Formats: sequence, C-alpha cells, structure tokens
Amino acid sequence: MNHLHVGADSSWLVVAGAATILVLHIAGGMIGIVAGAVAMACRKGGPRHALAGNVFFVAMLVMASIGALVSPFLVSRQGDPKFFDSTMGFFTCYLVATSWLTVRRKAGTIGRGEVAAFAVAALLAAACVLNGMRAAAGAGGQLGGFPATGYYVAAAIIALAAALDLKVILRGGIAGVPRIARHLWRMCSAWFIATGSFFLGQQRVMPEAVRGSPILLILGLAPLGFMLFWLVRVRLGKRLRAALRALEDRRNVARAGGIEV
Repeated sequence: MNHLHVGADSSWLVVAGAATILVLHIAGGMIGIVAGAVAMACRKGGPRHALAGNVFFVAMLVMASIGALVSPFLVSRQGDPKFFDSTMGFFTCYLVATSWLTVRRKAGTIGRGEVAAFAVAALLAAACVLNGMRAAAGAGGQLGGFPATGYYVAAAIIALAAALDLKVILRGGIAGVPRIARHLWRMCSAWFIATGSFFLGQQRVMPEAVRGSPILLILGLAPLGFMLFWLVRVRLGKRLRAALRALEDRRNVARAGGIEV
C-alpha cells in the first residue's frame, strides 16, 4: 500500500489517523507472515498450530481490510484509483475467512458463512471482469496501474474459488482430505499475497544488498512451495505409505523364499 498522503493543513487528528492506519497495515502484514510460517512449522492440529492460525487470521484480516478500504483513495501513475489493489485486499480477506471457517466448522456441515463467502467471491470476480473491460477500453490499456489481462486472470482465479464454494454448498459440507486441502490452499494463497506484496513488491525498502536477490524471490514464493508440498502429502500421503508397505511385504516374502512369514 502506498502512503496515504494528507494535506499540510490537515488537523493533527487526521494526520494521526493516517499514520495509525499505515502502522496497522504494516504490522498486520508482518505478524501475518510470521504467524503463517509458525503455523507451517508446528505439528498440524496441535495447540501451537491452532494458536498460530488464529493469530494469522486476525493479523491478515487487519492488513487486508485496510488495504482493501484505503486503496480506492490512492491513485496510480495514470491517475486512476487503485481498484486492483482493493480487489485483491478483499479477496485476501475472503481467503483468510474461508480458510479459518473451514476448520472451525463441523465437518460435513455448512452455514450462512459459506453462502456469504460464495456471494462475495462471485461479486469480486464480476468486478474484475468489468474493470478489465474498462482497462481494455481506456487509454494505455490500463486501469489503476494494471492491464486488462491482470484483471481477467484475477477474475478467473476468484471465479474458481467461488465455484469450489458452490460445490461445497450443494454437497451440504465437506469432510476428510478435501476439507484439509481446502483449508490449506486458501491459507497458503493468502499467505503468498502477503509475502509477495512485501518481499517482492516492497523491495525499495529493503537493504540495497538484497534488492533483486534470489533471497527475496525465495521468501516471496515460499508459501506456494509449502502449499504444493502439503497438498501432495495430504492427498497422496496415505496412498504412498500403503504402496510402500505393500512393496516391503513383497520383499519380505521374496527374502523368505516365497513363503510368507
């Protein structure tokens, strides 16, 4: 998020308010990044994982909601409000809320939260399509500093999330491995938005020695790596372990001369 500039003749209350908003936005993002890392490092389902997840939930909501609400009052180099940043802020709130709700909700059940989340995602996807059309028709093919393609890609991703919400609603809930996977990819996607925005999008505030370095790239993309690792482990882990046990049993039979012992 850019600085929220206030006029030189603004009252101390306005200046203090703008400074507080900026501090809360940055603090929420930093705490969210650290809490996400702690949640990944802790034993899944344990009390430390749950605590880190709750801290992540609150911190990311603070960071993303401020970004979503303030971005329309900021302008890009073309002089347009930063609608893309605002949309991604709301989408981050949606990802965090649905990830948290997935594990808080009793397995195999749904409530008003899932229906509201689907409606929010559908509206965000539609807004991205409309803004993409505005960008394509505007001067320079951009709106708020982003090209039409960026809006359309965001619309596709958000529409996919909405479709998955609708699937859960029609089924009346989700349980087992799909429930864990839903929680995982949404949490990691929100975490990636935070790490990417900070480590890749704010390199001007980094020490010169690391600007543009692979270190920042790795830190920015790390949540995607963790997401792929855990999705594979969650979805294929039991199958792989069963296959390895079966292979070991066959080897034991072969070593025993063909007689199972």
